[in-house]
Amino acid sequence: MSLWVIGRRILFLLMVIWAAATITFFIPRLSSRNPIRERFATLARTGGFSPGDLETIVASYNQKFGLDKPLWQQYVDYMSSLARFDLGVSLNLFPKTVVELIVEALPWSIGLLIVTTILSFIIGNILGALAAWPQAPNWLRTISTSFVLLQGVPPVLLGVLLIFFIAFRANLLPISGSYSIGSVPEWSFAFAIDVLRHQILPALALIFGTVGGWVLSMRGMGITIQGEDYVLFAEHKGLSSRTIFRDYYLRNALLPQVTGFALALGNVVTSAIIVEQIFGLPGLGNVLAQAIRVNDFLVIYGIVLFITIAIATLMVLVELLYPLLDPRIRLDQ
Repeated sequence: MSLWVIGRRILFLLMVIWAAATITFFIPRLSSRNPIRERFATLARTGGFSPGDLETIVASYNQKFGLDKPLWQQYVDYMSSLARFDLGVSLNLFPKTVVELIVEALPWSIGLLIVTTILSFIIGNILGALAAWPQAPNWLRTISTSFVLLQGVPPVLLGVLLIFFIAFRANLLPISGSYSIGSVPEWSFAFAIDVLRHQILPALALIFGTVGGWVLSMRGMGITIQGEDYVLFAEHKGLSSRTIFRDYYLRNALLPQVTGFALALGNVVTSAIIVEQIFGLPGLGNVLAQAIRVNDFLVIYGIVLFITIAIATLMVLVELLYPLLDPRIRLDQ
């Protein structure tokens, strides 16, 4: 892989980031609503200050955030701030910055997403491959089919069902939260087990909601590959079924799934945001939901932009790693 190919992919990533930042900047400004005015008008109605001071406060904040400048100048200031990794400050949690809120919530979201996405990918593809493999036991095919039925159930609904039956009725796991009330976060085995128990239900909701798609797509790829010449040649050579399944069948069927893995990250992130809110996890989803509730527009813009950049970066990385999985592919062609 040449440096030119890598540079071209990085340039494409920068263009995606620029486009996402531009859309994030302009679309909210197409509306005539003023988030600052709405936010402080709500505070005035709840007795936070005198309504007569509203215009003075709004004008002060407009000047502070540069909203009194021409639109093109606001755009230049916005892009220059992004270049310095400055996403602004939170209106609701002032003086905390948006970057600080993302950094605090990111470990919880990354831990949940990495575990559930990898497990869902591995479990779904193995079950899908076995479901299409002629020599697989019938009970494995039955299990695979049952997971496909869960594909039509949103992870959010699965989360509610898990909370009701496992946490509420059976009282086997905590209903919500990231750790038990009264616990002090620390580096200890007991606290790690407590956190793990709180993560099981949201993880199961995401896994059960996405594994069926991998099973279905992998089963289709497996049926297609069964008639390929290299699989038939391996069978005529007298290789064992395990070797054919692992080296000729599963490995080649996984190649399109890797591309689907990158494309599915967007749906997984969207589901995780809602699941985090349901289970009360202090991840990006909960922070975003709170920001939407109080109209903290800078936090909303920052998290949406961050998620967009993260997904675009992962897609570029998957594309660069693709030739390592299939030597027949050359990105410089």
